[in-house]
Amino acid sequence: MTGSRRDGRRNDAGSSARSDDGRTAVLFDMDGILLKGRSADSVVHTRALEDLLADRGLDVDADARAALSQYEYTDGFVDACTAIGVDPVSFYTAREERSAAHIIDRIGDGGRGVYADVDAVDRLPDRAAVGLVSNNYHPAVTFVVERFGLAAFEFVRGRDFGPEGFSRRKPEPYYLHEALDALEASGGVYVGDRETDVVAAERAGLDSVLVRREHNADVVLDAEPTVEVDGLDEVVDVVAEVVA
Repeated sequence: MTGSRRDGRRNDAGSSARSDDGRTAVLFDMDGILLKGRSADSVVHTRALEDLLADRGLDVDADARAALSQYEYTDGFVDACTAIGVDPVSFYTAREERSAAHIIDRIGDGGRGVYADVDAVDRLPDRAAVGLVSNNYHPAVTFVVERFGLAAFEFVRGRDFGPEGFSRRKPEPYYLHEALDALEASGGVYVGDRETDVVAAERAGLDSVLVRREHNADVVLDAEPTVEVDGLDEVVDVVAEVVA
């Protein structure tokens, strides 16, 4: 890919976007790219934990609550589960299911909407296979697609619940590879707003498009994206160049 960077320089290093052996895929992140906000508010995990504790009739101290309400599956989470006598894998999975429900409720109630330029994605299906791959939970991702009528996406994937789903999230390329297989694509680009998106794209053999929005306008990355743009309309221009 040859793309214009925001500072006017060009980065011609990327070459994986055009595919001679299959379709070209354009894969998008969700949070911070399509859906407003960098990520889900951490309060959803706290509320999910409260729901789960109430469902199971458990009462835990403040330290345990802090460990059990974290998004990450950590040694601290496992230790807290052991201390209260619950299986950490099943407890983490159950808490995540409730986290996803709270995320969906918040979006459904209007707490988060999509960016104004999201309609640009509708101009892509005639040029490439279009997919959505997010670290957010799969039910939340599918809800966003249905709620906002994002019909351009041929493939939609959020991460699975539980420790295994957690371990497969970006920057691991697992779900990006799954998308490429489903779309029968052997090359393309991944559009995201974080360093983990850039790294995941590289690991999956894709070029990366970093979208600069208000929440990441001044973030300095250690990994260099193939292209930087200021919005989704520019992504369409990049894709037009790739598949021309």
